Amino acid sequence: MADKEKKSRDSSSSHDQNKTEEEDEDLMALCGSDSGWVEARTHCDHLEILSSDLIHIPAPDTPCNRCHHPAENWLCLSCKDVLCSRFINKHMLEHYQQHNHSLALSYSDLSVWCFSCNSYLDAQVMPLLRPVYETAYILKFGEAPPFRTIGFLELGDGSSSGN
Repeated sequence: MADKEKKSRDSSSSHDQNKTEEEDEDLMALCGSDSGWVEARTHCDHLEILSSDLIHIPAPDTPCNRCHHPAENWLCLSCKDVLCSRFINKHMLEHYQQHNHSLALSYSDLSVWCFSCNSYLDAQVMPLLRPVYETAYILKFGEAPPFRTIGFLELGDGSSSGN
């Protein structure tokens, strides 16, 4: 009888542990860990390399300057070259390695990447990046980007505003 009671307890404990693990996985999926969500940085020490004129940029449908591939291209935010991503022929990565131009804007999703920080940057809230983001958005979609309110921004103390 004691063995049967122990097996029942062990089975119940195992079930509770599995349920907790499933709940943790659900919570992680809800918070974005399974979705590929990446928190973009709001500070970067490499902004001094930005081109002085990021209002006049090539159109988002510009092919790679080296291989002429039409998709997955990035705009160098230092010299304004348009080069393909690491998923095509890695020309933007090679450009960074050769010239140390670490900031690039993706024409696919308008994200900004810093190769030196190895991180995405939040171009919508960083004052030096906002103009190139807005210009690329207008060129890609034919209208101004929606304005992101303070309710969606992360505050410096780690809390979030926007009730």
